[in-house]
Amino acid sequence: MPCLMLQAGQVMLPGASGPQPAKTPDGQLFDVLDVSDQLAERFGRIYVVDLDGLEHDQPQLDYLQEISRAAEIWVDAGVRTADQAIDIVVAGAFRTVLSSAVLERSGELEQAWKLSPEIAFEVEVRGGRAVSKPTEWSGLAIPELAAAARGVGVRDVVYSPRAEGIDWHAVRSLSSGGPVWVAGSFDTDQLPELTEAGAAGGIFHITEELTSIPVTHERST
Repeated sequence: MPCLMLQAGQVMLPGASGPQPAKTPDGQLFDVLDVSDQLAERFGRIYVVDLDGLEHDQPQLDYLQEISRAAEIWVDAGVRTADQAIDIVVAGAFRTVLSSAVLERSGELEQAWKLSPEIAFEVEVRGGRAVSKPTEWSGLAIPELAAAARGVGVRDVVYSPRAEGIDWHAVRSLSSGGPVWVAGSFDTDQLPELTEAGAAGGIFHITEELTSIPVTHERST
């Protein structure tokens, strides 16, 4: 599943010092909807990372609505509460991603799922350990945290190692309990390992895909 990062109406890519605007070799910016349309045509579903939501608690709902018209979208917009999760669902998300590292408290996950089952749970991993903001989850191992999410009804788990390699043994263990999507440092070159571990899919950055997308004048949402 391609990962489309957005910030302030721009397509972003990972950079050495953080996300940077994606540009063509001659320095032009990409139009968000042109990119999303072509990703939708090629892949059918898109994993949208809304950096405005993650960093400033201001998700780009207009863009999410537009993108969802052409594709099944999974949206990570820095949801902190159940009410915010429903806002993303209403904007057209097929799955609203709630992260262990962002949720204000563990109870928000169960409340969100009761309001809408269109929820996925991200286990953020750093240094081989699960990162969790709610104190109730503090110290839980990766499988335990995933099990806690599945215990309230959530099926889809996103395993997201940050700035480190993928622990395929952990992926295999998580996959035994339900669908697992590998994000973070995943690259399409790792498809054999992904398949062998039994994961449902991988989430990858679109650096290569952008090389075949033409630049047009920006459209308004």
